[in-house]
Amino acid sequence: MKKQTKAYLFALSSVFFWSTVATAFKLSLRVYSPLQLIFLSSLTSVVIFSLILLFTGRWRSVFAQSRRDFRNSAIMGLISPTAYYLVLFKAYDMLPAQVAQPLNYTWTIVLSLLSVPLLKQKLTGRQVIGVIIGFLGAFVIATQGRLGALKIEQPLGAGLAVASSVFWALFWIFNVRDRRDEVLKLFMSFFFGTIYLFIIMIVARGYDFAIDWHLIGPVYIGLFEMGVTFYLWMMAMNLTSSSAKISNLVFLSPFLSLVFIHFILGEKLYFTTFLGLVLIILGIMIEKTEKSQGK
Repeated sequence: MKKQTKAYLFALSSVFFWSTVATAFKLSLRVYSPLQLIFLSSLTSVVIFSLILLFTGRWRSVFAQSRRDFRNSAIMGLISPTAYYLVLFKAYDMLPAQVAQPLNYTWTIVLSLLSVPLLKQKLTGRQVIGVIIGFLGAFVIATQGRLGALKIEQPLGAGLAVASSVFWALFWIFNVRDRRDEVLKLFMSFFFGTIYLFIIMIVARGYDFAIDWHLIGPVYIGLFEMGVTFYLWMMAMNLTSSSAKISNLVFLSPFLSLVFIHFILGEKLYFTTFLGLVLIILGIMIEKTEKSQGK
């Protein structure tokens, strides 16, 4: 099998699994609190990345890190999974999945804004237009089908969904600056994050959950939202002859996700969800075009 064909298979597998997680979030939140769900999912991810490091011969790299590496991982673990998923899961707990999922997708738009103070980049006029269109799409989605009323339904939940994108954008910026192996960085982030979440759960007395078949939910999320899927995507990026050939495939994910949300969760899809999602992706594409032209 050609390398590029393998790259497409890995990338499409990632897109498929990412498309299912919004549905998995909502189903699992019927049983677990946001704190319980993220703790169990994060713990699963620690196990998964441990196994990947072990079977790829990179386990020794965990102990070869500097104090600075451990400090950076401790900070990144506080951002994600701790803050990011706690805020995101609370948003999913409050909102329909079809609203929370695309609102979280604004992280790329937020990334452009945060790059100005943190990476000393400048926004061009075209990028500003992309940001405006993206946030216009977020507003349209937040109206939950009542666009004519020009009113955001469940503003706290919508605010949390957008706020989660801020944490993910921060995590992405700090991750880019860190030159360590990607799998090692993810393992360390989830390792520290799981410790933080365990402490929070003990303090908040949120450890009262059953060990039964419902654990399938958080284990699935730990596998395919936080764990294996990142590895598959990295494999695709390593195998492809050009990242541009597979990077746009990720835009299939939010639309495919709506299919699962509708048929499994039974949510009646709002026209504003589709319209807003198209606007968000249009805003992202405008920014990507600007960056690819080197302006």
